Amino acid sequence: MRIEFEKYHGTGNDFIMIDIRGQTIPQSPDIIAQLCERRFGIGADGLIMLGTSAKNDFSMRYFNADGHESSMCGNGGRCITAFAQRLGVIRKEATFEAVDGMHRANILSQTGNLYEVSLQMADVKASSWNEEGIFLDTGSPHFIQIREDIDNIDINYEGRKLRNSPMFSPGGTNVDFIEGSDDFLHIRTYERGVEAETLSCGTGVTAAAIGWAIKNGLDGPVKVKARGGMLEVSFNKNGNHFEHVYLQGPVAYVFSGNIDI
Repeated sequence: MRIEFEKYHGTGNDFIMIDIRGQTIPQSPDIIAQLCERRFGIGADGLIMLGTSAKNDFSMRYFNADGHESSMCGNGGRCITAFAQRLGVIRKEATFEAVDGMHRANILSQTGNLYEVSLQMADVKASSWNEEGIFLDTGSPHFIQIREDIDNIDINYEGRKLRNSPMFSPGGTNVDFIEGSDDFLHIRTYERGVEAETLSCGTGVTAAAIGWAIKNGLDGPVKVKARGGMLEVSFNKNGNHFEHVYLQGPVAYVFSGNIDI
């Protein structure tokens, strides 16, 4: 079977995009993992399928690089918005359904293949920091620790230990190491399903920004610098909840192609 795809990235977090509205695609974990494999496939942190929706502009299904369907992906949600515009499904504004509910997205600007996209994330229930860190669910689970000199952390070793900790069984968690500066928050993320560091993680950036706001009493927005680029998270705090949470940053269309599976 031959399928068409497009490739996008959001601050270095890259995805294979497939339009499944008029075709049926095999969803075997082995096939999806092979497509995401960087030496023998297209190569990506994940694969996203754009489908139809009865109530919204489209639907989004996200699969990790290991081939298994996963929880919400923030950068993927921003990338699929640009993909939908290129397909003619939307113009500048979109609503779409994902595994964690309905999302709104806006294409704020476009210059050639570069987009600036804002995505409304799920509301977040605040929790408290402890000696180890803070756990937040931003559509995907994230455990956040404040570290010094995070550029020199062996993140695949340190992150893997926490990702598989019994504290987060049975599904495990994503792990984010953060370090504050005067102008923005630095972050590095170990992403479950990829089982390695990714250059950026939208739900992780969102969790880090909210965790930092809880710790320091900030109202936002919070700028967060991932290894792949800068993102911004804005929100309103209402009691114990963070509402109207938006993740904003760049998206790039990379290339199109087709492949036999």
